Amino acid sequence: MIDLHVHTTASDGRCTPHQLVERASHAGVRVIAVTDHDTIASIAEVRAAAETRGIDVVAGIEITAVEAGRDIHMLGYFLNPDDADLAAFLAGQRAQRIARLEAVGVRLAELGMPIDIAPLLAQAQQQGGRSVGRPQIARAMIAAGYVADAREAFEQWLATERPAFVPRPGAPPGDVIDIVHAAGGLASLAHPGQTNVDARIAAYADAGLDAIEVYHPDHDRSDVDRYRDVAQRLKLLVTGGSDFHGDPDHGGEPGAVALPMDDWIRLRDAAAHA
Repeated sequence: MIDLHVHTTASDGRCTPHQLVERASHAGVRVIAVTDHDTIASIAEVRAAAETRGIDVVAGIEITAVEAGRDIHMLGYFLNPDDADLAAFLAGQRAQRIARLEAVGVRLAELGMPIDIAPLLAQAQQQGGRSVGRPQIARAMIAAGYVADAREAFEQWLATERPAFVPRPGAPPGDVIDIVHAAGGLASLAHPGQTNVDARIAAYADAGLDAIEVYHPDHDRSDVDRYRDVAQRLKLLVTGGSDFHGDPDHGGEPGAVALPMDDWIRLRDAAAHA
């Protein structure tokens, strides 16, 4: 079983690297890609834990690009975690995340839902390379009793064009693709069914996009068929995974959505020849 989209406590996941590996092993996953948001801080620890379980680990990431004021998530695979330019870029991304969290905190207070974001900021500053974002804000809103779950937090308050949404500056998708390539990786457009960017996929392909995340918990059968057709038409590779966060409001267990073996082999071979 191949799962190329999982998160840890290095970003907005609930599981430590060790806990992630334990759950992946229990689920029968044999290949995982750690794709924390704007950080590669957990890769070494996941690899060390996975070695004892016979699980292969792909060095990955989920980078937030920005286009027309909207977040566009790009997955990177087979990266060199020691690439200096990538590290510098990601440090800037995390700084923007902190600034955005502070702005969202102000916005929520103005809306009559004050939360204490100081612990989130302290975590980001104390744990080198850790990334923080809106999911942590959603958890704070749940703890304060403002919303019942993360879905309500996003749908009513935090998502694009909702009252507490705060846009942020960021690199456009083409630049993120270039950064992934420069670090030796392949770039895949994450969960396009979430972001409503179908009209832009051809432009991303022209900019060097390597793949589309066809298999994702938010993609139903018609989404899978549509994005497989797009990938075939644009000669793009296919990726997929559970988007595991260890959160009952955010997908199932590792491997709950998996990448078919044939697609994995094509992706792996493309990386070997990149």
